[in-house]
Amino acid sequence: WKAFEVIDQRQTVSEFLGTAILVATVVGSGIMAQKLSGGNVGLALLCNAIATGAILFVLIELFSPISGAQFNPAVSFCGHKKKELAMGMFQRLSMSDSTIRTIDWGMTPDLSFGTFESWGGRERVRNNSERICYFFIDNWGPEPKLCLMERGVKHARILAEIDAPVAMVKECVRQQGSSSAFEKSYAINGAIKEWLIHNVVEAQGDAYVKPVYVVTAVEDMGALPLSGVHPFTGERCVLPAEPAVINDDQIEPLIKKGNFFDSVLNPQGGFDNALVDNGDGLTVTDERTGIMWQRGGLDIASSRTQQRNIEKLNSEGFAGFHDWRLPTMEEALSLMKPEMNKKGLYLHPCFSREQPFIFVEAKRKPGGYWFVDYKQGRAFWSSGTIPGAFGRLCRR
Repeated sequence: WKAFEVIDQRQTVSEFLGTAILVATVVGSGIMAQKLSGGNVGLALLCNAIATGAILFVLIELFSPISGAQFNPAVSFCGHKKKELAMGMFQRLSMSDSTIRTIDWGMTPDLSFGTFESWGGRERVRNNSERICYFFIDNWGPEPKLCLMERGVKHARILAEIDAPVAMVKECVRQQGSSSAFEKSYAINGAIKEWLIHNVVEAQGDAYVKPVYVVTAVEDMGALPLSGVHPFTGERCVLPAEPAVINDDQIEPLIKKGNFFDSVLNPQGGFDNALVDNGDGLTVTDERTGIMWQRGGLDIASSRTQQRNIEKLNSEGFAGFHDWRLPTMEEALSLMKPEMNKKGLYLHPCFSREQPFIFVEAKRKPGGYWFVDYKQGRAFWSSGTIPGAFGRLCRR
């Protein structure tokens, strides 16, 4: 919180200094005008008004970006007290040190994606450690919830659920109209904003605020038979291993041909794997396809950066090998499971939850890149740069 204490000190000093300069100018120009006007009261007032207006313009231009240029102790004091109340709520929620301690009322779930996953879609994002807070409606469960989100580049954390009137929250959801199965986070409306201002942000106490505490636990990576203990005797399947260009009208036939599960295009599908543990804590092998996989993977990045990451990983010899690559569409889809695991992914639990959607070695015609999303259980295409994707590499 030290950074914000410095910001508050700068605001206080700028208000004090601006007010002192303004008072000195008004008094000084009044005295000087009386001396130079020769008793002409109207001329003295005019000179005083011109001097005051000129210094006000200068002070506002100088101090407005820092403190708002109130130059009124009463207004500044009230604003500071309101901020203290709001900040008290934030402190109780154990927010990140880099969070901007004000609510961004203009931020929405849609805007947050473009702002933080495109590395600065809005001018206010200065670096990848910056955090902001905004309220939104979470409609993924059986009942919609009003939540407070802390957001940043590659960072999203729900700080609290707000116990707002149920009818008000449901009305906000109703106003959204129809939406796709993958769009269940909504911006708040004006009625909820007013309720929040009066009952949460500016109110003393936190009767409506239910903090969401994050408990860090060791990830359960499941249990697999060890490689070589029970040799695979089933039917093997050779999947395409070469980079591809896939048109929109080709993706559904590709998925159905391999009987891969896709929650939208082939919900009845399911590819059978024969996964074994290689005993290194880093990799598993699907003995049916002959593909070795990373249990974890690469952090989110653009397609160009991801290629550099792969080159670096190969130069270092990850797990003793130097030929790791992105999977093809078929290879990535072969890991998709029809049932969601306890981590919230359509994957075997031996794979980490930290790579929910990954690049595949396939481009889209006329433009874009293909991805496999294990959280939504589907293949999709998007830009290779905003925000990019994670990587789960494979080799044969």
